[in-house]
Amino acid sequence: KKLQECTLLMVLILSSVTPLTHLQYLSAGQMTDLIYTEKELVQSLREYIKAEESKLAAVKSWANKLDALTRLSTSDPEGYLAHPVNAYKLMKRLNTEWTELESLVLQNPSDGFISNMSTHRQYFPDEEDETGAAKALMRLQDTYQLDSEAFSKGKLSGLHSSALLTVDDCFDMGKTAYNDADYYHAVLWMQQALKQLDAGEEAVVTKADILDYLSYSVYQMGDLPRAIELTRRLVAIDASHQRAGGNLRYFERLLFKQLNEMNQTYEPASEEPIQLGTYSRPKDHLPEREAYEALCRGEGLQMTEARRSRLFCRYHNGYMNPRLLLKPMKEEDEWDSPHIVRYLDILSHGEIQKIKELAKPRLARATVRDPKTGVLTTANYRVSKSAWLEGEDDPVIERVNQRIEDITGLTVTTAELLQVANYGVGGQYEPHYDFSRRPFDSNLKVDGNRLATFLNYMSDVEAGGATVFPDFGAAIWPRKGTAVFWYNLFKSGEGDYRTRHAACPVLVGSKWVSNKWIHERGQEFRRPCGLTEVD
Repeated sequence: KKLQECTLLMVLILSSVTPLTHLQYLSAGQMTDLIYTEKELVQSLREYIKAEESKLAAVKSWANKLDALTRLSTSDPEGYLAHPVNAYKLMKRLNTEWTELESLVLQNPSDGFISNMSTHRQYFPDEEDETGAAKALMRLQDTYQLDSEAFSKGKLSGLHSSALLTVDDCFDMGKTAYNDADYYHAVLWMQQALKQLDAGEEAVVTKADILDYLSYSVYQMGDLPRAIELTRRLVAIDASHQRAGGNLRYFERLLFKQLNEMNQTYEPASEEPIQLGTYSRPKDHLPEREAYEALCRGEGLQMTEARRSRLFCRYHNGYMNPRLLLKPMKEEDEWDSPHIVRYLDILSHGEIQKIKELAKPRLARATVRDPKTGVLTTANYRVSKSAWLEGEDDPVIERVNQRIEDITGLTVTTAELLQVANYGVGGQYEPHYDFSRRPFDSNLKVDGNRLATFLNYMSDVEAGGATVFPDFGAAIWPRKGTAVFWYNLFKSGEGDYRTRHAACPVLVGSKWVSNKWIHERGQEFRRPCGLTEVD
């Protein structure tokens, strides 16, 4: 009875701790903290084992596994988290597996371990975070056309890693998609779970459970013959399954009704295994989805030899700016029309480190302006963490602002603060315009629209993370220390709709950028109006 009372007390203590914030859209920098949190929990677990070794044989097996894992992750946290499978499994461990371990420990409480768990639990990811990490993997899977087996085996963009997904991991991925009525991804991941289970891999989940989800998901994708074949396999394994028999009869009636209506004969399901491309991905809200994702993969680029011949590199002195006369900037043309240029050696390594240091404590989920209400809100099409820095924060920020003004010849007095963004697991910003379309919100009436964008790349990215322009088929790849610049508006003040662009999901690595949105007011004599609407 006393043990039950202690257990109940500890459960109440743990359940009373409210998470500080959802971690679904963590930056890579913030996820590094979770690595060390997990390491500390393993150490606490080690101490608990020493105190009650004879009673904790089961817990010790957990500790051995997690200890090896955290040694690997803490040796190079950023490198470890650069792989999206590691990031997903970190979320899953802290949300699911550590909770299971906690329940095991509570059967015979130890004050030291439970106290440590209680202290750190407020920082743990929750169910929503694990779901978000799973969806990030699916987003990468779609954008870069990776099959589930590639993810499962840690083969991303030619990289081979020890970050593997087990049968149970694949099942949980499929279940996440299933619960979101995303049957397309549910099929891919349940099929992978089944494939690995059939290959002899050990798992907690049963083949019957996998076939149950897989057969119904295949039915939802409109493939009745295969749904029937999978359901028959389920019935053969578990004849007493509560849904299998009813589903099988329903699927068969539905199929034969369709065959009669179409005057066709029954053909058995294809023996080809389900893989990427077996079923078509459902359309979504984004009309240029295919073009956007193709550019992210480096496909569909419209860089012709004729266009390339019009691109040059030069030294740029900011229109005879005194600060650039002795040390002009190296400028390269990235695109001819609209004109996009890249500046080399725009930020030093020390400046980048300082900007990241200032931004990390302030990183928060990036927002967009709701076109209907004008209110800033989060959105699934923008997945990153951002912070805003002003010149008063540090001389480095003031220096960067001045450099942008010198290079562009535009005043930054009416510009927005320097925005720093870090893209973590599957981080992206789908196609969008930087300028606002009418009606303008109140701040644009004062400072005008976003005339131009100055985008600093503060890290190299191992795979993915390009800035793409679907309208004219351009892709610009991140290079640490460089910056790209383009005008969002014509000289008339009308928006240049060709500048609709996107930040592709980061496949491997961590992407840091900072940008300056330069507004219209104050540029009247620096960039005068043209003679036509599209000058």
